Order: sequence, then C-alpha cells, then structure tokens
Amino acid sequence: MLAIFFAQKTKKVFICFVVFTFVLYSKVIVSAQDSVANYYSPARNVQKLFVLNYSEAKMPFYTLPDPLITDDGRKVTDAKMWWEQRRPEIMSLFENEMYGKTPGFSQARKDFLRQPRIEVRAEKINALNGKAVRREARLHFTDSDDGFYIDVLLYMPAAAKQPVPAVIMLNFKGNHAITNEQDVLMCESWIAPENDRTAVQNRSTDESRGTDISRWPLEMIMDRGYALATASYNDLDPDYDDGFQNGIHPYFYKVGQTRPAPNEWGSIGAWAWGLSRILDYLETVPAINARKVAVAGHSRLGKTSLWAGAQDQRFAVVIANNSGFGGGSLSKRIYGETVGLLNYVRPQWFCGNFAYYNDNESALSFDQHELIALIAPRPVYLAVAEDDRAADPKGEFLTALNVDAVYRLLGRQGLGAISEMNNAHRRGNMIYDAPMPPLNQSIGVTIGFHIRTGGHDVTAYDWEQYLNFTDKFF
Repeated sequence: MLAIFFAQKTKKVFICFVVFTFVLYSKVIVSAQDSVANYYSPARNVQKLFVLNYSEAKMPFYTLPDPLITDDGRKVTDAKMWWEQRRPEIMSLFENEMYGKTPGFSQARKDFLRQPRIEVRAEKINALNGKAVRREARLHFTDSDDGFYIDVLLYMPAAAKQPVPAVIMLNFKGNHAITNEQDVLMCESWIAPENDRTAVQNRSTDESRGTDISRWPLEMIMDRGYALATASYNDLDPDYDDGFQNGIHPYFYKVGQTRPAPNEWGSIGAWAWGLSRILDYLETVPAINARKVAVAGHSRLGKTSLWAGAQDQRFAVVIANNSGFGGGSLSKRIYGETVGLLNYVRPQWFCGNFAYYNDNESALSFDQHELIALIAPRPVYLAVAEDDRAADPKGEFLTALNVDAVYRLLGRQGLGAISEMNNAHRRGNMIYDAPMPPLNQSIGVTIGFHIRTGGHDVTAYDWEQYLNFTDKFF
C-alpha cells in the first residue's frame, strides 16, 4: 500500500510540473520599460516571451534608406523633384506598409457628416482662476445624437486681444482627467481598466478627475498665450483589439466589409484623423489663429501626432514626446521595442501589412527618419527621456540627424550647427552613430530635440521646450 501511495503522489507531482510548465510558457514575459510592454497584455490569451535588446553591440548590421534617393535610384536635387516624385513615394510606403491609408470623406457612409454638427455643451469665461475661457464642444458626425462624436475640451487665454496660436493634443484618460476643475464634463467613452477605482467596467468614475494633471500645465500654457484643444483618443477608436467595430472605422466600410483591408488605417490612423477633425473645428473658432496650430502627443499619441503631421500640412508645428518605436525612433536598430512586440501587444495600432515585418525589420524599405521627412520643411520637435530605454532615445536622435538633409534641401536649417554632427559615424550619406546631446538641453533650429532626465512621461520641462520652440515660428 505504501508503494502504491508514493507512486500516486509521484504521478500527481509530475502532472503538476507539466501543468506549471505549460502555464509558464503560456504567459506573457516582456522585458521592457515602456508602458505598452509593462501594463498591457495582448488581445489573445496566448502569450510569449520577448527579451528586448538594450546593447548597442548586439544590434544587427542594417542599412538605412536615403530619403533623397528615388525608388529608381536617382538623387533628389531640388524641391520640385522632392514634392512631385520622392515625397509621394515615401508617403505611399507608410500608407501601405505601416499606418494604413486613411479614407477620404467620399468613402464614408451616406449618414456620415463631412462638416460635423457642433454642439457647445458648456462654457466658462473665468476658468483656471480667471486665466482662461473654457469651452466644451461635441462634434457630431451623424444626425443622430448617439452616433459617432468627438468631445473637445478647449481652453483659450482670457486676456488675449487677438486670435491666438493653439496646441492640439489627445489625452488618455478623458478630458476631465487633465484638470482640477470639477465641473468639466465626464468622459463617456470606453477607458482602459484600472486598479485604483478611477475606472469601473471600462467607464470613468469621479475618482479619475484630475488624475493626469501632471502632464497638462494648463495655466502655464495660458500664460504663454496659447490655446489648448484636447479630446480622449478613445472617442475615436477605443484602444483595444475588437476587430475595429467600436470606433470610427465602421463608418468607412464598403458594403460587405467588416474590418479594414491590410493596407487601410489602424488605430493610429484613426487617432490621427481625429486630430485633423479637431483642427477643422478650430478653424471655425474666431479666437484661434488656425494658421498657427501645433499638433503634439505623448507615447503612442506621439506616434499619432507625427503621422497626423505627415498627412495634414495645415499643422504648422509637429511635436512628439517619447514616441519611440513606430514614432520617432529607427525601426531597423532592433533596440528596445520591435515590430514584433508592438504588433503582438497592440495589433490594432498599425495596418495589417505591417505584420510582415515581425522579426523581419531588415526587409523594411523605409524607416522613421523618412516619416519626419514627410513633415519637412515644417518645424518638428522630438523629445526623449534618459531612462525610457525601450523607446530607444539614441534611435530617435539618429532619426533627427538623418532627416536634416531633407530640411536643408527645402531651404530650412534643420538641426543647425551642432557639434554631434561633426563626430557622427557615417556610411554613405546616412548616419549610424553619434554622441548624444547633453541632458536637459534643447538643441536644433527647425528640427528640435532634447533628452531629459527621467522616464516615460510628459513633464513641465518638456512643455517649456515645446512652447519655446513654437514661439520661434509663431
């Protein structure tokens, strides 16, 4: 009996070991500092191991495409050749292979409004201790009140005597989360689950009010003479993978279509589309100088601001804070986050065709310096943080270095005369290494850049540099 007992116990231990091993390898193990990697599990329950590279010595050999060489191998020699041939070639690559094509209004459903119906839901003339006029407007894109809409929160300097420049920047947690003003209307959109009672059943609670104010120095922005317009990015497309059924996408499906085609817009494309719609709205507000509007974003919304600026040339300045992979940093370096990681963790962000480059970055015929080239010659600012290694700060600086020539071709100074350019390692026309600029020091002329101390966040220091930068052009 004793032998039988131990045999049964041994069998149970073996079965438990097998089950434990299966569970271990069925769970996500992501080694990264970025919020995407740390806090979000994939859409599916099957998870896998990602070990991110943080060693320059372990990067593969890679070759960057030259933005000033056409697809047929000719050098771009003037602005006319850039605008008529090379820029459309690069735009087509990003549209078809990465972010997806954004449909035009002509492709929308018949009940979708090109010019939204504007409902001013609330207005306060002495907001932010008398420094601002606050307006809350709902942009209805159907005749029905329960159809698609964007809720815009707009702060304008109360002391302004003439139309003011503005910054448009989407938020993560709802308009009510960026301010301590308790009478701002609560966001009604889906919101990511939290463990702190700020969201219950994917809806915001009163405890979420003001929880994101550290990233939004509203009074400083008003004091500097800028208006600020924001909206929740979840109004446009809730940030989870449901097959593109719950945001803007279904309003542009063809008959019989149930999700975007492999080369059509993902969530970043939808969020970028929303930024342009907010700019449309600001063009109707007399207190705003719509020719002096900057678009900005942080993290995934920094990726979004870059794509919005590339597509919509009405944005006079483009700002990306800690945008990292898929935004300002080079993909081919394989440092920190990768194509495979982001397509696994957030498969809805990019178009379906981008999955072809999972663990296959060498096949990319484009890279992110060419995304910035699509913004040229308009001013662009890239900012990174020392401890945000997953976002590859050096890869973002190399992006700035490698787009400088495009700005100079188009008659702008680009980064200007910086010492780092003199000590750069080059192969051909492209730069593959260079010393990083000093910490907490803004550099550049038409291309701005800084690396600050700290991690993945938006700080008052970041905002000060952005407003100093835009002041030069506005």
